Amino acid sequence: MISKYTIGLDFGTLSARAVLVRCSDGYIAAESAFEYPHAVMDHTLAATGEVLPPDFALQDPQDYYDALCTTVPAVIRESGVDPEDIIGIGVDFTCCTMLPVDSDDRPLCFDEKYSKNPHSYVKLWKHHAAQPYADRINELAEKRGEKWLPDYGNRISSEWLFPKIMEVLDRAPEIYEAADSMIEAGDWITRLLTGRRVKAYVYATAKAMYDYYGGYPKKDFFAALDPRLENVVEEKLNAEMVFSGRSAGNICPEMAKKLGLSEKTVVAAPSPDAHVATVALNMNRSGDMCAILGTSACFMLLSDSYAPVQGISGVHKDSLTPGFYGYEAGLCCFGDHFAWVAENVATAEYIKEAEERGISVLRLLIEKASVKKPGEIGLIALNWWNGNRSVLVDSALSGMILGMDLRTKPEDIMRAIIEANAFGTRLIAETYEEGGVPVKRLVAAGGIPRKDPFTMQLFADVLKKEITIASASQIPAVASAVYAAAAAGIELSVAMENMGKVSETVYRPNPEAGAVYDKIYAEYRRLYDHFGRGGNNVMKTLKAIREEV
Repeated sequence: MISKYTIGLDFGTLSARAVLVRCSDGYIAAESAFEYPHAVMDHTLAATGEVLPPDFALQDPQDYYDALCTTVPAVIRESGVDPEDIIGIGVDFTCCTMLPVDSDDRPLCFDEKYSKNPHSYVKLWKHHAAQPYADRINELAEKRGEKWLPDYGNRISSEWLFPKIMEVLDRAPEIYEAADSMIEAGDWITRLLTGRRVKAYVYATAKAMYDYYGGYPKKDFFAALDPRLENVVEEKLNAEMVFSGRSAGNICPEMAKKLGLSEKTVVAAPSPDAHVATVALNMNRSGDMCAILGTSACFMLLSDSYAPVQGISGVHKDSLTPGFYGYEAGLCCFGDHFAWVAENVATAEYIKEAEERGISVLRLLIEKASVKKPGEIGLIALNWWNGNRSVLVDSALSGMILGMDLRTKPEDIMRAIIEANAFGTRLIAETYEEGGVPVKRLVAAGGIPRKDPFTMQLFADVLKKEITIASASQIPAVASAVYAAAAAGIELSVAMENMGKVSETVYRPNPEAGAVYDKIYAEYRRLYDHFGRGGNNVMKTLKAIREEV
């Protein structure tokens, strides 16, 4: 019997990955990664050297194209698989990651006329400069009693699509006018592959206020925001809606030739990078929750029923494993927290020790942090280095560490940050459960769960839940390969069963450690509410002063 394969493409914050997966058993025949040369432009615009305003996070779409054209041929070449046996290709992408394009779907930043304008570039998911526009949308939606608002925990974020569109309209109207579409980056990659423009349902429902039953908000809502936005859906989101696991079309001849694929290869509807994970983990029961732990963290929960849970990122029909309501919440800074400590807190002595031992500074700090006992460091942190996604939904917040003295070491700060992220995760889980959506099973995926036993045991202790670890290193990419198999004609449930797996590694909570963490968590909650709910707005005051200066 001839084996069939699919390719999953995962476009992350700093790099893209491709996996070639056998449909019969989930065997990964090859994988390839490509780091974006421009990375994240959050300080200066590469094209001009211009200093960017605070909270900007831009990218160059040329990096995405180069990643596509590098990783796909690489996995075909490495595996030796006949392209005729590659039946599908699927794409996931960070979301909402938006770029303005012309009528040929060419990014405006590629046009010399607009290449010096920051607003012509990709606005990455963590571009938070659109917060004032998110505030306006929330205020108006609450005032009007918009029925879609509870679907987003009653507050949308600067990370969403329409705040970013409004920012372009307000700050760079010439870019808004020149754009034929404000397209999700995942939809743009799918356009490159198929030659046709589509709009993925999960992008729309998760980050663009689209309701499964009622569609986008009505024209009068957008007109009330700004008269120029009355027809924004028809004018800037003009594409056919496609659903997860469905075909967006076959690969076009030009890209088939360039990538080395057969023109019979089916391209699946794209999805956000975190939302796809449940199918790669074969999650198909109400109460299943996966934690995608990377640069940021997403906590995706399946349920048989709908409940408007305050402060989460959203709940939508068929947004995760089809057939369930999918709930989303997250931390908009996770791995970035740990990288910040390693890059900014470690002393020369620590750097020297890491070099002598041939390990990273990050690994050294976590190793030293792991020998401390719960409560020993005397510190507590608020994990808001990049704002708060859930459950406060406020990107204007910033981080803090309390309790430092002359005995505080770099590893203490690292441990405090790890604990704070665990506390933030526990708060999200409790918010789900208090909202009537129980968390019955937790699976963690990503590099940190696979490589860092200390952090995962700490999370189990804080959450007081067992945590199962995903077996594959590239869960979103594998999930996109699963959806590609479904788009190519394999029943989704069969593809999930054959290709989606978890490991036998399980972290079980330690009651003694959990009892100590309960005490610290109680203080975390007090600080969380005090600084996050208006008790003290010093974080926002400091940001305002910084912007003035």
